[in-house]
Amino acid sequence: MSTGVHTVSPARLPGGGVVSRLACGVVQPILSRVVRRIAARHPSLFARLGPHQGTDFLIDPVDLPFALHLRPDPGALLFRAVPRDAVPQAGAVIRGRFLLLLELVDSEEDGDAAFFSRDLEVTGDTEAVVRLRNALDDVDGSIAEETAAMFGPPGRAVLARLRRAYTPEMERT
Repeated sequence: MSTGVHTVSPARLPGGGVVSRLACGVVQPILSRVVRRIAARHPSLFARLGPHQGTDFLIDPVDLPFALHLRPDPGALLFRAVPRDAVPQAGAVIRGRFLLLLELVDSEEDGDAAFFSRDLEVTGDTEAVVRLRNALDDVDGSIAEETAAMFGPPGRAVLARLRRAYTPEMERT
């Protein structure tokens, strides 16, 4: 079942071969640390997902050389970078530019507007995606800022720079 109105051509996606695998290897320790910390600090996320805790989500930042595989099961939590040529089967796929996805995590960007403007593509189990979005919306504070703070001043500086670089108009270019 596809509900996205915009399809990003796989031929245009970066991330084949060696570069993708190296990037995955570099970011994986960071992702593992982040997901454990967020899960420990926000256990209510899992309750909000209900039956979709076992859903495999593929989060696809189209401008990065890899995709992200999330399974928000508190008993078998998984958040990993995967090369584009080895993405797993997913119950739901969320695809867009990295900075848009970052803003969506913190509800700083309107997901519905991004979807209808074709900046965001959602395919698969849309109920699971809506549950994930609602769970993230209920988090007090900013997950992105919590993540940046885990890495001290350098992490906060990187996040600030990313946010300054992002404007919603970027999505339409």
